[in-house]
Formats: sequence, structure tokens, C-alpha cells
Amino acid sequence: MYDGQVNLDVELVLMRQERDLYRKLLDLGVVNALAPFLDEALALVAEIAGARCGYIALGGESETGGKARSWAARGFSDEDIEREVRKALSQSVIAAAIATGQTIVTESALSDPRFMKRSSVRRNRIQAVLCAPIGTSPPIGVVYLQDRADGGAFSEEDRLRIELFARHILPLADRLLSQQTRREDEDPTKSSRMALDVKRLVGRSEALARVLKDVRVVGPRDVSVILTGPTGTGKTDIARVIHDNGSRRERPFVALNCANLSEALAESELFGHEKGSFTGADRKAPGHVAAAHTGTLFLDEVGELPLVVQAKLLKFIESKQYYAVGSAQVSQADVRIIAATNADLQVAAGERRFREDLYFRLRGYSIRVPPLAERTEDIVELMEHFCHRACEREKIALLTFSPGALRAAEAAEWPGNIRQLCMTVEEAVLRSHAEGVLVIERHHLFPKEANASLASSKEQPRPTLQQAMRAYQARFVQDVLDEIGWNMKAAAERLDITRSHIYNLVNAHGLKRKGS
Repeated sequence: MYDGQVNLDVELVLMRQERDLYRKLLDLGVVNALAPFLDEALALVAEIAGARCGYIALGGESETGGKARSWAARGFSDEDIEREVRKALSQSVIAAAIATGQTIVTESALSDPRFMKRSSVRRNRIQAVLCAPIGTSPPIGVVYLQDRADGGAFSEEDRLRIELFARHILPLADRLLSQQTRREDEDPTKSSRMALDVKRLVGRSEALARVLKDVRVVGPRDVSVILTGPTGTGKTDIARVIHDNGSRRERPFVALNCANLSEALAESELFGHEKGSFTGADRKAPGHVAAAHTGTLFLDEVGELPLVVQAKLLKFIESKQYYAVGSAQVSQADVRIIAATNADLQVAAGERRFREDLYFRLRGYSIRVPPLAERTEDIVELMEHFCHRACEREKIALLTFSPGALRAAEAAEWPGNIRQLCMTVEEAVLRSHAEGVLVIERHHLFPKEANASLASSKEQPRPTLQQAMRAYQARFVQDVLDEIGWNMKAAAERLDITRSHIYNLVNAHGLKRKGS
């Protein structure tokens, strides 16, 4: 009777664990971008098995060491990810799982005859490993877990749970991988991305593709370039991409914003100054020209330079020689100049606000950077990029956008262009995190619009299902913690979840002990 009860209790625990796993897999199903999907999936699978390190990859891993198209890792250093995981391990443990279609489990890779001779295994003294393929005939990816946080080997139950995870993640991963493949096949920027180093540029629109075609023309050449377009369109990033794809890529990239600089300050910022050359010059200081020697000097808002300084800049461009403020000694510098402006310099030249000869010197090649209104198909990808970056910076759980929020952003006007979109997303991340929700809604992006709508409505808006469920969850967890005096171990047992999950819930909902 006693044994029967124990077996029943064990079965109930396993059923609850499987139920919780299904619930978390359902949450994964609403993630619509591959990178955050892989991050969340890896966090879940590492929690399930109690793994210290993990790696998940889709599309491309092979027994011959092919690199995965999309991947995520945790618990490894940046060097280990590239040198060990994505290269060395993909040729041993991961390769074996992919080649056989079977889960690899070993108590110690260091003493396992299959892997003990691998230099990466010996170098890192790898012990417990669990590696499962995602899919069959052939697998579309792999889940690799290394070293249990509590020590020891991965159990048979761990293997079963990871295989269950891999089976259920397969259709979700396959869908996102197919979507990415379609986007890449239809991507007008694809040929330029293959030819250039443009990792810092987000988007796949025709407008961006035209810019990248121009970058391919001027990148390898040492001509001066002028970037035109409205404020906030990303001209600095384009300038950096031009530099990164030229012969000076290993040399300095130095940027100077010329807006709101007085004549004296502009000259000093460009060419430097000697000690005592003006009030407050208590030491000698090199300028941006000297700092950019052998590299690239980016002059943002170049149309704002005072006319006197424009003349000195023109002389430097023609001779590569200049004088620091207060110095009688000539200096030399070899720089490539990329300039940017949101003004029409030809009109400014006609009105004698900008030197026409300087304009033609700067305009070795002109590239128009389009406003966001011409790149509306890039808005969603840009939002996801800014959201991911903000969550990493603030060290909070990765957030996603509701379909309504994305549609509202696509329909909105963005006079401040990409810069305004970025600031709006970063603010929305903070608002949604403060509310303890994991999905950014329309009212987080446009709070003024939401407040105006609420003020004009006589009825309190009905909460969404997710908001109601999260509010109930917060109250329920708060009540349990208060009842047992905030004993986290006891609370975890009462709620049938891990202690780490308890801490996550407390942080997510901003729960506090009464009286604190």
C-alpha cells in the first residue's frame, strides 16, 4: 500500500512537470522571431535539465562541421562559443547526435571512448553531456547541454524530458526557420549582405538595398562620400559600414557632430589646439583630424560648420596639411572624409551659407539615406532588434510585441525616423517591464494615445485575457508567500515549481514582503 502511494506520488510529480513543460511550450509558440525564440527555448531546456551550459542551433549543423544558420548559447564565454561549441564540438558530440539521429548522453566526455581523444574535450575537461537532435531524417537542429549545475550526470528522466522538448519544439522551429528562409530568398539586400560586412544594419527593404548597392560602389574606393537624408535615418551607421568595408577598416573611425559648434570650438575640435591658445586651454589637445589619421573622419551635420572653418577644412582636404589652433607648426594627416547632412547643400551654397568649392570636394560620391516612411517593411525587424538590445542592456527577460502593437507601429508616422522608433521601443520596454508583463502592447508604445482614449471613455476598459491571468498569478503567489513567511523553499514546494522560478515570479510581478 505504501509503495503504491509512493509510485502514485511520483507519477503525479511527473505529470505536473510535463504539464508545466507544455504550458511553457505554448508560451514559446507565440514568439514570432527566430533569435528570441532560440534564447527562450534554450533557457527553458537548461532549466528543465538543470544544465550549467547550453547551446541550441537550427539549420546547418552537420557531421562535417557545417555552421548553423541560427543559434543561441548560454554559460559559455564568447571565445568558447566560436572556438569550442560552434567549431570543435560540432565536429564531435553534436556531429554524432546529428549523424545518428539519436540522443547522446555521457557521464564524462573526458573518459568516453567516443569523445575522449577530441582536443576540445580534453582542453575543457568536459564531463556530463546531453545532446539531442531536433527532428529526424535529417534533423533540422540540435540541443546541446553540458555540466549539471548540481554536479553529477544527466539522468534518464532528463533524457526523456529533453527528447520530449525536442519533439514539441520541432514544428515551432521549423515554422520560424521556413519564415526566415523565405525572407532571405525574397530579401533584396541579400546580394549586398553576402558581399559586405553589414551586421550593424537591420532591414531588408528595397530602399535599404539601394543604399547598400551604393556602399558596394564606394566602400573599396578612397573617395570622399556625402550622405544626405532627414535626421534620425541612420547616417552614422551607414558611414561606419562604408568604413568597415574599405581599405582603412583596421584604422580609426572618428566621428564629429558639427551642429551647434562656435567658430573657435569647431576649429579646435577639428584641428586641435596648443596650451594657452585660448581661455581655458590649460593643455595641448589633438583634434579629430589627428585622431583619424590613416582612418576615416565622419563629419555629421557638416552644413552647420561656420564659414571660416569651412575654408580651413577645404584647405586641409586639398593639401592634407593643417595648423592646430595657436600653433605655427604645420601638421599632416591622411584621412578619408565621409560627411552627412540633412540640409540641401547646393541650395545653401547658392545662398552663400556653404562654400560651393567645399561641397564639390566633399561630394566624391553622394548617397541618399531614405526616411523610415520609405522603409515601412523594416519597422517590425527594427523594433525586435531594439527590444532585444534594450532587454539585454537592462538585464530583464526578453519581451515580445503583440500583433496589435506591431500593426500600430507600422501605421504610425515617424518624423524622427529610426532614432524616434528606437527611443519609443526602449521606453515601451521599461513600461511593460514595470507592469510585470512579457508582451509589449500598443498602449506601451503610444501611452499618450491610450490615455486620451481612456479619458474619453466612460467605462473602464476590460483587461485582456493575458493581463487578467497575470494579475491572478501575482495575487496567488503573493498570498502563498505571505502565508508561509516568504520561505522560498516552502513556497516552491507548495506551488510545485523550482525556487529559481519563484524568484523570477517575484521579480516579474514586483512582489514585496508585507511591511517591507
